Amino acid sequence: MSKLWGGRFTKQTNELVEQFTASISFDQKLALEDIEGSIAHVQMLGECEILPMHDVELIKEGLKKIETKILNKEVQFSVSDEDIHMNIEKMLIDEIGPVGGKLHTGRSRNDQVATDMHLYLKKQTYELIDWVGHVQASLLEQAKKNVDTIMPGYTHLQRAQPILFSHHLLAYFWMFERDKERLKDSLKRINWSPLGAGALAGTTFPINRNRSAELLGFETVYPNSLDAVSDRDFILEFLSIASIMMTHISRISEELIIWSSQEFQFIELDDSFCTGSSIMPQKKNPDVPELLRGKTGRVYGNLIGLLTVLKGLPLAYNKDMQEDKEGMLDTVETLNGSLRLLAPMIETMTVNTEKMYAAVATDYSNATDIADYLVTKGLPFRQAHEVIGKIVLYGIQHGKYLLDLSFEEYQSFSPLFEKDIFDVLHPTHVVEARNSYGGTSKEQVQQQIVLAEKKL
Repeated sequence: MSKLWGGRFTKQTNELVEQFTASISFDQKLALEDIEGSIAHVQMLGECEILPMHDVELIKEGLKKIETKILNKEVQFSVSDEDIHMNIEKMLIDEIGPVGGKLHTGRSRNDQVATDMHLYLKKQTYELIDWVGHVQASLLEQAKKNVDTIMPGYTHLQRAQPILFSHHLLAYFWMFERDKERLKDSLKRINWSPLGAGALAGTTFPINRNRSAELLGFETVYPNSLDAVSDRDFILEFLSIASIMMTHISRISEELIIWSSQEFQFIELDDSFCTGSSIMPQKKNPDVPELLRGKTGRVYGNLIGLLTVLKGLPLAYNKDMQEDKEGMLDTVETLNGSLRLLAPMIETMTVNTEKMYAAVATDYSNATDIADYLVTKGLPFRQAHEVIGKIVLYGIQHGKYLLDLSFEEYQSFSPLFEKDIFDVLHPTHVVEARNSYGGTSKEQVQQQIVLAEKKL
């Protein structure tokens, strides 16, 4: 039989079955991790005197040659060899002869594939942490440039209170900081070695699992062989973290889309991150943030997909678990690409400070400050709230904003008003008055910037 496991079978695999069950079309992305795990495994076999060192060196040399060929794109993977593990083992036997078949001593594809995914996800997690830092750095730089830029703050997408634009940007900095911390914390679970757990019950060979874990840079080994080959929690955790991060990416993308619209004109995205229309020459479409927003759905789907696959599986390994890879690989690619685009897009955007300030000057977002003003004069907040509601209604009915009203008009609503009310209502004063910790005043924002710099 042509299959490396074909000794027990009397018929060739049905061609449709072969195509349907093969995973080489996507798990070839794990080729380098598979070779890395194999080199550590065979090194351990030699040190434990399970294989002679001559065979160990021959196998290692063969694996490194295959690695070079893969890096040089000189390898053609075969569907008939099913997956990356069997493809590489077949290549090894072709390269060095029957001794290549000794590589699989003391392990199974079950612990092998789990090891590959732990190695792959560990490398990708470190890279993603780095790219989250790039996004944070771009947010921080824009915040530094806009410590005096005042914009409307929103709730329910209605103007609520004036804030500093830098304060708004830093809100996303802290969202991504939590994402980064979650990625870092997940490494505690990723850094477990399943290698040597065998198919499900361990192996009869006197292997040293701690040694192979050490060679691969893992911090510990799974203490239970059943758990080692069936655990996909570390992938679920990554997909969960990725889903939360894509939520943050989608939210800031939504704001960039809104802010760059003709209705807002708060920012302008750099031409290199926009596209035009095939029929309307005046259009400048924010396609990149729109697509970032759209790709969030596929990341959510990958999480739900794997949760659904795993929910009904008995221990230990089942073929269903082959479905763990495509979603993980796709999410890594999607998240990596999203972060790489988001950082320079934020960095190169132009901020229209005049438009932002004009928006603040032509609304009622300073109304809360009148209520606070009356409270300092001794009026209970609820009564002050009612007074301000009436003033706002009066302004709407007469086509006036709060700074347009005369002192006499204010006094007609309450004798507690004095002429300093106009200073209180100025947008700069409104922002500076919110000087509580974490608030939007310039002093508090500058403290945030110092703290953010330390985090980076």
